[in-house]
Amino acid sequence: MKKFLNSVDTVLTESLDGFVAAHADILALGEEHKFVRRKVLKPGKVALISGGGSGHEPLHGGFVGHGMLDAACPGQVFTSPTPDQMMAAADAVNTGAGCLFIVKNYEGDVMNFDMAAEMTAGVMQIVTNDDVAVENSSYTTGRRGVAGTLVVEKIVGAAAEQGMPLESLKALGERVNGATRSMGVALTSCTVPAAGKPTFDIGDGEMEFGVGIHGEPGRRRDTLKSADAITDEICTAILGDLGDGARGQALLFVNGFGGTPLMELYLMYNSARKIFEKHGVTVARSLVGSYVTSLDMAGCSITLSMLDDEAAVWWDAPVHTAALRWGM
Repeated sequence: MKKFLNSVDTVLTESLDGFVAAHADILALGEEHKFVRRKVLKPGKVALISGGGSGHEPLHGGFVGHGMLDAACPGQVFTSPTPDQMMAAADAVNTGAGCLFIVKNYEGDVMNFDMAAEMTAGVMQIVTNDDVAVENSSYTTGRRGVAGTLVVEKIVGAAAEQGMPLESLKALGERVNGATRSMGVALTSCTVPAAGKPTFDIGDGEMEFGVGIHGEPGRRRDTLKSADAITDEICTAILGDLGDGARGQALLFVNGFGGTPLMELYLMYNSARKIFEKHGVTVARSLVGSYVTSLDMAGCSITLSMLDDEAAVWWDAPVHTAALRWGM
């Protein structure tokens, strides 16, 4: 394993120190590295808080800022943050309008955010579960929350920025989550620094179809196929799961897992767009890049989020974070 490390015990804190220093104009670091928050808070605005294990950067810290999150709680690599982190973040960024937790559907994340919500006044939650690869697994209660979490954070974040109240934000987030589907495929494993070796073994001519963002297994191990064949199977699964809802305008998001060049991600986008539009979907908005990663894993996911007029407006609204910026 070759990685830029001083110590596996300090990789997270040193990375957070560098991240906040690099974006000191918009970010501040919480005490004991418990959270990253917006440097300047907006009084009277519902505070949006998310988080999860590290190793998925820029999710979630990279989406803290104007038009998205107010705080993000980083756990250790692929490990859920603790309830005291969420409680500390809520205390730091709640300006009086309450807090909305946005939680990926992994057992540890859900359990710890639930505990924090029970001990914090004025909190509601959205649980994202956009992954169509598996209905149930030992890693989650039901479907996993993956790249579609970014879509929820962006749309709900824009609405919060304009003063939408807590209950309405929760309803909006649940509607967006319900209109969003994702699936991923891995060409290589990722390597957790503390482990020092790949999470799973995969041959040069193999792929893991339906992989999760921690390297957990998906639908099956298969021989490597052409990009068009891989995309066709992913898009078919997404369309089948959406059913009659897969009509009209949509956001197409092709997300890299950390080790895939943009050239390949755009190739996958080109293939997916053709398939979706052939089936009556109008790709009205697009996002391509490595935003919800799995350390150094080569692979990608495809996300389709159906957009009503309101969601499209919120997606287009200005955003200014470390990883996502437009309209300002």
